[in-house]
Amino acid sequence: MDDGWSPPSSDVAAPNSAVTTATSGPSLPSLCNGIKGKGGRVIANIIHSTVGYHSKTIRFLHVAFDSSGDSLLAGDHQGNIYVFDLVANRFNLVQRTAQSCTALASGLRRKTEFLVALADYSIKCFDTDTKELVSWMRGHDSSVSSISVHGSGRYAITTSADTAQLWDLDTFQRKRKLNVRQSVGIQKVFFLPLSNTIISCFKDNSIFAWEFDTLHCKYQLPSPIEGSSLRYKVFAATRDGRVLAAGGKSNHLHLWCLESRQLLRIIQMPTKVRSVRHLEFLADSFDGGSNQVLGVLSQDSIMRFIHVQTCKLLFDVGSHEEGIGTAALSPNGRYIAAVMENGSLNLYSIQALTQELNKPPPPLFKVIDEPSKGTPKLTMRVVSGRPERPWKPKGNKVHAKMLRRQPNASLEDKENELPDGLNKKRLQALLKGFGEYPAKYRMFVWRSLLQLPENHLAFSSLLDKGTHSAFAHLQNEYPIKSRKLLRVLQRTLSALAHWSAIFGEMPYIPLLAFPFVKLFQNNQLICFEVVATVIVNWCQHWFEFFPNPPINVLSMVENLLAHHDKELLHHLMTCNITSQVYAWPLLETMFSEVLTREEWLKMFDNVFSNHPSYLLMLVAAYVICSRAPLLHCNQKEDFEYFFHHRNNLDLNAMMKEAYHLMECTPADIHPQHTLDDFVPLTKGQYPIFNKYPKFIVDYQSQERERIRQEEIEYLRERQLVHEVEAKAVQRKVDDEKWYRKQELLREAEEQRRKILLKEEEKLAEQRQRLAAVKRELKVKELQLLEAARRRFLKYQQDQREMELNRLDDEIARKASLRDRETAATIRDVEVQQMELEAQRRLFEQKLVKEEETVTQEMKGELNANRRKADLEDQLLQRLVEAEQAGKRNAQILAEEHLAKTGQQLIDADWRAEALHKQRCEDLDREACYQELAKHLRGNRAMESELLDTLREEEAKKWEEVLEKREQVAAEQAITAVLDANRKRLLEREMDDAVELAVKLQDDDGYFERLRDLRISQTQQGPQTPSKTASQPGNVCLNDSSAVDSSVPFSLDRGRQHLESRERELMAEVRQLRQKLTSQARAKYTPSPDAQWS
Repeated sequence: MDDGWSPPSSDVAAPNSAVTTATSGPSLPSLCNGIKGKGGRVIANIIHSTVGYHSKTIRFLHVAFDSSGDSLLAGDHQGNIYVFDLVANRFNLVQRTAQSCTALASGLRRKTEFLVALADYSIKCFDTDTKELVSWMRGHDSSVSSISVHGSGRYAITTSADTAQLWDLDTFQRKRKLNVRQSVGIQKVFFLPLSNTIISCFKDNSIFAWEFDTLHCKYQLPSPIEGSSLRYKVFAATRDGRVLAAGGKSNHLHLWCLESRQLLRIIQMPTKVRSVRHLEFLADSFDGGSNQVLGVLSQDSIMRFIHVQTCKLLFDVGSHEEGIGTAALSPNGRYIAAVMENGSLNLYSIQALTQELNKPPPPLFKVIDEPSKGTPKLTMRVVSGRPERPWKPKGNKVHAKMLRRQPNASLEDKENELPDGLNKKRLQALLKGFGEYPAKYRMFVWRSLLQLPENHLAFSSLLDKGTHSAFAHLQNEYPIKSRKLLRVLQRTLSALAHWSAIFGEMPYIPLLAFPFVKLFQNNQLICFEVVATVIVNWCQHWFEFFPNPPINVLSMVENLLAHHDKELLHHLMTCNITSQVYAWPLLETMFSEVLTREEWLKMFDNVFSNHPSYLLMLVAAYVICSRAPLLHCNQKEDFEYFFHHRNNLDLNAMMKEAYHLMECTPADIHPQHTLDDFVPLTKGQYPIFNKYPKFIVDYQSQERERIRQEEIEYLRERQLVHEVEAKAVQRKVDDEKWYRKQELLREAEEQRRKILLKEEEKLAEQRQRLAAVKRELKVKELQLLEAARRRFLKYQQDQREMELNRLDDEIARKASLRDRETAATIRDVEVQQMELEAQRRLFEQKLVKEEETVTQEMKGELNANRRKADLEDQLLQRLVEAEQAGKRNAQILAEEHLAKTGQQLIDADWRAEALHKQRCEDLDREACYQELAKHLRGNRAMESELLDTLREEEAKKWEEVLEKREQVAAEQAITAVLDANRKRLLEREMDDAVELAVKLQDDDGYFERLRDLRISQTQQGPQTPSKTASQPGNVCLNDSSAVDSSVPFSLDRGRQHLESRERELMAEVRQLRQKLTSQARAKYTPSPDAQWS
């Protein structure tokens, strides 16, 4: 199937629409259907109206010329965009946007592209040739009022009320965005022609010029003169970009010189003009771009053209009856396109408007050079005082004339009348004269000739039935590149099959319908009805011998060939070539395989314009016109190739031969008597098509359904087989992957095992080194502890010696002090008898001090004994802490060994090959653990024994402490009794001394009595040693036992007892430490056959 045809141009207008155009100028003889012209300024008046029950006019909104000025873009309020070719007198609908446009622009770098701003604030770019959307640009938040294209056609500026945006038309990306404050709106932003300057005009009358390359502000025009109420609304620039015209809600126009940035001139329009709606300079080929004629569209819908230098009114366009809404001037200065207020489009010829100006007219205008009182000097007034306009004829309206059919028309004329005002006889005459219909109107003529009913509801019901089962896999049999074309072909064939069952069984129906589908692929309804009309009329009697080819129809072709070229038929019969070889391929493909697209269209212009028998005449004519190459063919393959491929055949000669056969064929063999006349499809519903052997079709459909079910079952079983095979293959692949993975895992395990062995060896060496270091550290620690203990014992011994020396020194000092005091007392008593009372008081004070000193000494001894007990307790606590630390270290080591054993057990699961060896090691390790547990139990028993011993020792010490406390309490009681006795003795002695002193005052024998008293005291001293020994600290001044040797002897004995007890305790502590050390060594030293690996 040929897929090389390009689709034809779509219809000029939408269905039931027509564009009627009236012209009044000789320059354009016709613009579209039936355009007639007459002299005047208006070249064409274009009205877009719909024809139907409610006729209405579709209003045009915007127009724009292309860069050449010979083509015009126009958009209406329904979103239709038309292109009017003013040179070729053609127009075309290029796009339906479905929404009204707000601005149009052309002049892009690609000449066939144009920009259109839509009501949804977006800008779209379309191509006039392909009629496709090129790009869709978004970014505005309000309606786009204008589009300005750079002179290079590569950039564009779109302006809305709140922003202006610069676009790159090569990539259709936004480059920059001009934002302003909400209080200051934008009037217009546009490119100056033939320059790189952008002009931005704002609602506060400020005008800025920007450099396009850098977008830096070049300058700002000064504000208008004071007192001017003109607010700029519209702007226009000359072609050379030197002068800018601005206007607004006033009859004044400001002309700015952009080079000097000064206000050049103020032009005052006539008093009729109250505001200006549009400004545009008229191009001239001979002014070098400095345009002198300015078009001014005012509020009265009249566009006046004035000369900006002389301020003369040259001509005007429009009137109060036919006002102008907006206008555009062509760049070549030839045309003015104006959208009228009634929605029509007028095209004016500038040449016709200015031809009267070339004649020397009388002076109708005057220029007021002297300004008025309130007008500046540069203000010039335009006075429109023309009494007549000779070039504008009266009655500017164009009247349309409708042709009515005469009442006496014949029946034949009624039969030849076609829809849409066409006549079949006239079309046939036109066809015979030109050989084909105009390409632009061919589809329109075909639809009229075939009288298509356009049954939308009936066709929709056929489409709703979905894809027919016979064409579900059409792409497998006909691999068409275009998916759209394949989809349309599939829908058309499915609709035919749903319409009549025979078309789902015909193998050649896709070949027959394909050329029509490709031709009408943009309108599926027309495509279906054209194919159905062809089948009903030009395929008569084709299906009577189904499933065989139409033998009756082929016999007609063979009869024609036998009558008109017997030699060729005899040659074909000699070569055993039947009509199924030379006629049927042409009929089933409708000549689409042997003709080009243009030839095929031309041939079917003639087929649709004649009787259905003309198609068979064409088949016979094709064979007869090809007799020369066919007479040279002898092989069947050559004949088959010839009728399935294109050949060098003159189509005009073939059609001329077909017409000759139509006229010269006898009536008995003429197909016209066998085939019925043309009958169009019925309106509303399509006719019933049952001209085929129904039982064969039903049988084939049943067989096809059965085969389809079997095929579905087969496909399902094959799918299951494929799935099973895929699963088997996938399982095999998975198994191979698993085996490879296991192999890699074994290799990796072997490598890891070797690495672990090396690491274990290194770890064992490190552990041995660590154990040796630990042993050295332990020995050093023990040595340091022993040294510290010895140092502490030495320190204690030194402290005791110092304390004893201090006590000896204190006793000696006290003895010497008592001797000195006694001697001094004796000397004082002997020397100064009068100071005895004072000496007595001094002695009492010294006795009190001595008592306090003895008390402090006893407290010091008691404190020393307490410190000794504390030191012994601290030593015992250290021993206990050492034992506990040993326990903790042993427990930590045991936990570490257990954790390592668990890790080895986990590793043993992954080492299947070394299971037996590992079990042996586990047994040995278990034996070691049992032995270690036995040692631990022994250690715990020894520790319990040690604790019991410590408790017994502590109990004994507490008993001794209690006994000593009882002894101290008894001694304190005895001391208290002795103190009381001593106090009584001292009081008694003091009384005796007082009495003696009194007596001595009266008796001269004082000294003798005193000497006798000292002797008696010395004699009584040795008789009471126990009392003085029990009271070493209570010393009387006249008591000679204070210097007796019994007190030091009792202190030496107590000190010897303490030292002996201390030596015994230290010996016991030393034995316990040796025992703990030996146990710790036995516990921490591993045996050679039970080491940790």
